[in-house]
Amino acid sequence: MTSPNPCRLAFAVQLSLLLAVPAVAGAQESTEERTRTLDAVQVTGTRIKRAEIEGQVPVHTVTREDIDRSGLTSIGDVIQQLSGSGSALNTKFNSSGNFGFPPDGSGVGAGSAQVDLRHLGSKRVLVLVDGIRWVNEASASGVGASTDLNTIPLAIVERIEVLEDGASSLYGSDAIAGVVNIITRRDFDGGQVTLNYGEFGEGDGTVKGVDFAWGRTTERSNLFLGLSHVDQGVVYSRTREQSRFPTPGTGVAFGSSGTPTGRFIVTDPNTGATHDITPNTGDSDPTYDPTQTGCDRTDGFHCFTNADRFNFAEYNLLMTPSERTGVFGQFRFDISPGLQWYAKALYNRRESTNQAAPEPIFLGPEAGTGNPQADGIFISALNPYNPFGFDLDSSDNLILIGRRPVEGGARVFEQEVDTAYVSTGLEGSFDVRDTIWFWDVNAAYSKNKAEQTNYGSYNIRNIALGLGDPAACAAVAGCVPLNIFGGPGTITPEMLAWIQPVVHDESENELTLVSANLSGDLFRMPGEAGYVAFAAGYEYRKYEGWYQPDPLTVRGDYNGVPSLPTSGEYDVNEVFVEFNVPIFADSPLGKRLDLNLAGRYSDYSTFGGEFTPKYGLRWQVTDDFLMRATYAEGFRAPSIGELFGSDSRFDAQLRDPCSEPFLDPSLEPNCRTLGVPAGYAQPNPQISVTTGGNSELEPERARSFTTGFVWSPWFASGASWSERLDFEVTFYRHDIQGPIQALSAQAQLDLCVETLDPLYCDGIGRAATGGINAFNNRLTNLGSIKTDGWDVDLYWTLPAGDAGQFKLAWQNSFVTRYEAIGVAGQRQPREPGVEVEDSAIPEWTSTATLDWSREAWRASWAVRHISELTEDCGAAVAFPVCSDQARGLNTLDATTYHDVQLGYRFDWMRGLELTAGVNNVFDKDPPICLSCSLNGYDASTYDIPGGRFWYLRADLRF
Repeated sequence: MTSPNPCRLAFAVQLSLLLAVPAVAGAQESTEERTRTLDAVQVTGTRIKRAEIEGQVPVHTVTREDIDRSGLTSIGDVIQQLSGSGSALNTKFNSSGNFGFPPDGSGVGAGSAQVDLRHLGSKRVLVLVDGIRWVNEASASGVGASTDLNTIPLAIVERIEVLEDGASSLYGSDAIAGVVNIITRRDFDGGQVTLNYGEFGEGDGTVKGVDFAWGRTTERSNLFLGLSHVDQGVVYSRTREQSRFPTPGTGVAFGSSGTPTGRFIVTDPNTGATHDITPNTGDSDPTYDPTQTGCDRTDGFHCFTNADRFNFAEYNLLMTPSERTGVFGQFRFDISPGLQWYAKALYNRRESTNQAAPEPIFLGPEAGTGNPQADGIFISALNPYNPFGFDLDSSDNLILIGRRPVEGGARVFEQEVDTAYVSTGLEGSFDVRDTIWFWDVNAAYSKNKAEQTNYGSYNIRNIALGLGDPAACAAVAGCVPLNIFGGPGTITPEMLAWIQPVVHDESENELTLVSANLSGDLFRMPGEAGYVAFAAGYEYRKYEGWYQPDPLTVRGDYNGVPSLPTSGEYDVNEVFVEFNVPIFADSPLGKRLDLNLAGRYSDYSTFGGEFTPKYGLRWQVTDDFLMRATYAEGFRAPSIGELFGSDSRFDAQLRDPCSEPFLDPSLEPNCRTLGVPAGYAQPNPQISVTTGGNSELEPERARSFTTGFVWSPWFASGASWSERLDFEVTFYRHDIQGPIQALSAQAQLDLCVETLDPLYCDGIGRAATGGINAFNNRLTNLGSIKTDGWDVDLYWTLPAGDAGQFKLAWQNSFVTRYEAIGVAGQRQPREPGVEVEDSAIPEWTSTATLDWSREAWRASWAVRHISELTEDCGAAVAFPVCSDQARGLNTLDATTYHDVQLGYRFDWMRGLELTAGVNNVFDKDPPICLSCSLNGYDASTYDIPGGRFWYLRADLRF
């Protein structure tokens, strides 16, 4: 089988050595050739340096050409456009504020960009840089288990290799879903300056960037230096029609009950009447009249309705601003023809911002914040601003107060994330009889530290003092009585100074790594089959991480999402071995058959040892037809956050099955058993859920299987209509047992009401009013996750002619199954073709790219397709925006984006290339998502609404 075009099929099917070890070399090569071998960069998939086993597993490669054609400035954004990628965090997630803390203790990762393969989660993907593990992110709100790809400047990347196969036996525990190997630029002579500018058609979301690269290669040394700066501007939700309200097509019906005027649900102790009232707009001094028990009032109040809810969406961001600066260098020196020393270093800083609506102050038993100072508040009748004339006591007559102090401004979360990386090592070779063996030793240290400063939040302890007895307030320095009872403007600057702190959180992740590898040919098999190849190695890793929230948060005085410090460390010693056994060559059964065997033993300080094997077959049937199959077992050890993460909270949008008007009559007896009174209506869909790590977690176990073929038909090679045509088909299956995650909070609530089983209900508490005031949703080892599907790819290069040359690449992923089962057999809501919990698993995703080049001109047209999805309309079923109100389902129509680019290269210096492009040419809006928590669309699946983006790039080489 001849080597395909390196820009297409060669990288899509090629299999070679991982890590920073030498490329394939012939047994009889000269010392000069051996030196060049040591300089070569590898692709991903095996430890053995043998060209005969390439194509054994599916490896998709994103070349530098692909990166430039995308018009994107983030590695994460580039990878998330691959057809096999799943939902992952990116800068379109305005992820601070009410997102809170995920159960795995990783924090919200604000401003980061992650990668998900096969929809199995970013923490199950191993990210490497030049074959060496990259440090996990520190989100400033936890100890992350995923890699932030925004810590790696896109400008230093030569190519990105994505192994879409389980690979724990080769690379370690967190390679269950696959491996992303980022290869940096190295063989570079001269300099290069690249300028980028782009913005959305509405004039916002401006992206400006400048990259500088310089390198020098001599007979014995290689030096590369890179500097990159990217400034990504903001896009506000209020600037797009689709994202102007909490849920598109419903106005403020699903807005917050924490409003600028305030919502008050109280029971008058004198009359026994319960009121749900809010001050009239413009009335800053309402006076409660106990004789007015209806909604037609003249005392400055009126009954609260959905029309009074607060539109928090207009404060959100569609794209978060991010400024990233990185510097990278690497140097290689040939000590002798068979020995090379290298050193690498990187420093990267990211400054990013998230923004949420002004922070609401929820008080009373129905607040459900999990903070006893808020849920158990006491407001004195002596407070000079209390219009009710009686004490408001959470244990007696106060049900809920929701007041949003717009006077304090939006919540702003500013992140500063610093990443440092250094590595060094030796690579060499030696002769063993008539073969060459290769070895390398490597040491690396990397650290990711994040700091987050939060403006616009509140101190609940000071709020309680300001609402209490004025005499008690006067005894505390700085305390002033607080007015939350009037409209906007009634909270004075003096009051804000008392209740509004600046909150500062920090976290850090460190990785220390040492590895050694050996590879060579052991002996020749009988006949013409060739050599049995061998690789073995050792790796030591130490992980350290900590999270330190602001002292205010630790004391429990923070009005926002509470959390406690986290810290932990563990180390692992691993050994691996891999064999490639040629069965036959040039046989009547085919050109070649190879058996690949690999195994890794890992000894973790947290739980002990584990062995993971892998088996592979590669059958070269003819010169143009290759078949392959692999089976691998894997595991993923619990991360620091999953093991040691302390109590924290996230705020979920949940629908209480016991609430009117959604109560199923058949469930009414169960609701009464749970203490929910008749006629109960959930006042606030936002419910605080307590999470935390679990030191009793076991590792996840996984089994992965892939099979498929690569066909490059002879009749399409060198023909008048085709220079080359390649088909690649892969079937994959992943089965994870005991996956580490929490049961879906909505599923837990539904199962509690349906079954009354303590397994689900013990963590859910309700106030005397019936509302949920406690919700414990902890990490555990669930039952299983099973997924399978197909990748079908086509690559076609047409002959060059007078009209130029055309190349077509068409990549497709089909997900045929995804099942997540709880430990007690309960089915989780995620499945193919369904949108749930801000993420989707499309049944079909496709990317087709047509490239054209002619002399100095080049152009491309890319088409990205996402198949139709459905979702539960939830409470929006009463609105026409729910496309199937009878079944309570909404359809997210299939979406197709078109991207175009045109470039011209001038013969000036070593080349000046000017490029212009437009992504989402036809300004296609994403389908409306009713279940998504922010901005009315799924930010990990679709482009932003009103998302036509144009850009210019100038690239000068000298």
